[in-house]
Amino acid sequence: MRIHILGIGGTFMGSLAIIARQLGHEVSGSDTNAYPPMSTQLEMAGIEIMEGYSVDHLYPMPDQIIVGNVMTRGNPVVEYLLNNRLAFTSGPAWLHDHVLQNRWVLAVAGTHGKTTVSSMLAWILECSGHEPGFLIGGVPENFEFSSRLGKSKYFVIEADEYDTAFFDKRSKFLHYCPHTLILNNLEFDHADIFDGIRDVKRQFHHLVRIMPNEGRMIINHDDQNIRDVMEMGCWTDAESFSVKNPSATWFADEVDIRTSGFSLIRQDKPCGTGRLDLYGRHNIANAVAAVAGAQHVGVPPGEALRALASFSGVKRRLEHRGTFNGVRVYDDFAHHPTAIMATISAFREQQPQGRIVTVFEPRSNTMRMGVHTDELAHAFNDADTVVIYAPDELQWSVQEVADQMSPLAHVCATTDAIITLLLADLEDGDNILILSNGNFDGLSDRLVLQLSRREASVVH
Repeated sequence: MRIHILGIGGTFMGSLAIIARQLGHEVSGSDTNAYPPMSTQLEMAGIEIMEGYSVDHLYPMPDQIIVGNVMTRGNPVVEYLLNNRLAFTSGPAWLHDHVLQNRWVLAVAGTHGKTTVSSMLAWILECSGHEPGFLIGGVPENFEFSSRLGKSKYFVIEADEYDTAFFDKRSKFLHYCPHTLILNNLEFDHADIFDGIRDVKRQFHHLVRIMPNEGRMIINHDDQNIRDVMEMGCWTDAESFSVKNPSATWFADEVDIRTSGFSLIRQDKPCGTGRLDLYGRHNIANAVAAVAGAQHVGVPPGEALRALASFSGVKRRLEHRGTFNGVRVYDDFAHHPTAIMATISAFREQQPQGRIVTVFEPRSNTMRMGVHTDELAHAFNDADTVVIYAPDELQWSVQEVADQMSPLAHVCATTDAIITLLLADLEDGDNILILSNGNFDGLSDRLVLQLSRREASVVH
């Protein structure tokens, strides 16, 4: 079958394309400005990416057209599909119909940490010999791709609450019908499709409502919004996890934040000790959730903890891009104030020496709309210097927010200006954290290139 995917460059749709290719289909897709790591993955999988959204990309006519949620009314291809009454479907619906039926789906939902927990869970199942399928909104370092069909009944999926398509405004995760569900946390996000936190809670409760009573839910004991969702009604066995409260079903005790070590307790019984090659208390919580999810499919907690000791993380989650003349560069996906604060705080705990220079792109629709500006002003408190990108399309004053920050804050209208500023100010021992949920105009690659050239010129 020939499949064409509109919006193939997104993390979900690109991962879907790889699975379709593994099923033996001929796959192509259209997008604008596809960028690594997804564009690299698609090229490695032999999938053609066509630039832009031209109707010509549909000829010869494919057997199946899958429409990503980036596609909107008014797009010429969308109007062509509708005017010519062509059959099309959404990515989540296609995944349900062609991959997830008759699979044991382990889904990870939440505002933060979905990619990391999903990757941890897939790695635990892999190390336990289950060879799971998975679809993750990032590239786990332990696997070659962000998705695969797998060889067992188990399928791990990052369950996103964003809407499905222009013709299906339900959250994506309602298509997945999980048997094991991890609810990691819940905050207001995606202000372009949700009016407020109550709307987000309602979508999460729709997911709870379709859980089978023979399934299991793993919920964050410390998140009030998750507890609110559960109080709306639950018909499935639920276990809780925490790094703060020993009354949770699963509890991380004796946490050593410098070594990311901890002891795991389930219902007051020791399960073993764990150690991560990741920073932060939030990642220990992620690990506990993943161990609890794996236990539901029969993986003993001690075995899961041993697997996590070899978990290498996810690309663009504090990914070390290199060290140049003593300047360390890291790339991270954080874009919500809570995630930004957790990332910087975790890095400070692990690297107490040296300045932390954060470079932030307010790229998400929620950030562009200025929904979180009050929280944003305090999200960088653990940094020494902040550089904020301020493109023209933002609906709020970056300078006003920067003026409220405790660290020294700079505002730059172009990425060229950011690079110039950084190169003039950096010194031995500095740590640069580049925070964006997009390509950031290739800033990370460009900065690394400039620093490596400067280092080479010093050497010679």
